Amino acid sequence: MRLFLSSWKLGDAPELLDDLVRGTRTAAVIGNALDALPVPQRQQATAREVAMLRDRGYRATEIDLRHHFGDAGTLAERLSGFGVVWVHGGNPFVLRLAMALSGADEILTGMLRRDALVYAGWSAGACVLSPSLRGLELVDDPADTVTAYGLSARWEGLGLLDYAFVPHFRSPVSESESIEYVVERYDREGVPYRVFRDGEVTLVGQPSTAARR
Repeated sequence: MRLFLSSWKLGDAPELLDDLVRGTRTAAVIGNALDALPVPQRQQATAREVAMLRDRGYRATEIDLRHHFGDAGTLAERLSGFGVVWVHGGNPFVLRLAMALSGADEILTGMLRRDALVYAGWSAGACVLSPSLRGLELVDDPADTVTAYGLSARWEGLGLLDYAFVPHFRSPVSESESIEYVVERYDREGVPYRVFRDGEVTLVGQPSTAARR
């Protein structure tokens, strides 16, 4: 299993993602964490992610999970052609439900266990790999899933990490103050977690998995 997890986009060590990738640099960009936003804002944000990866030398294409709700078979076929899935930030509750409705949660879990691709995610894209999303409602609104899809949020994560991924810790973004409350809650409840400042990344699947600035 190969994971590149970041608090903010490519972080300060984008070459670490390059090191994880084997073969052709093809990236599927998943922007569904932003599905509760107005369409123009969502499109602009996802387009920036695609452009960022293309500037890095990847052939990047958006894969909209909404087009595969209830049709996991076609999603599995599409994802099989990529070396990287890039899952960008936003609302982790919206992203998690989109993964469930499209079957991406089981598809990606299976592909990662077969080492068929690299999962690269930042902020919400990393948070959904945690055992649970509980605590993140202090930062993002679970009710955004109703706005996006008319359905209630799911609270379980994919469980590919054995700790809660906590991004934007003491970083210059608006979410940073709310993250302090998440950390306080996890400390109080004894939830295993790791904090990441913007710029830091962590890897799974390489000899060194220490956070890097």
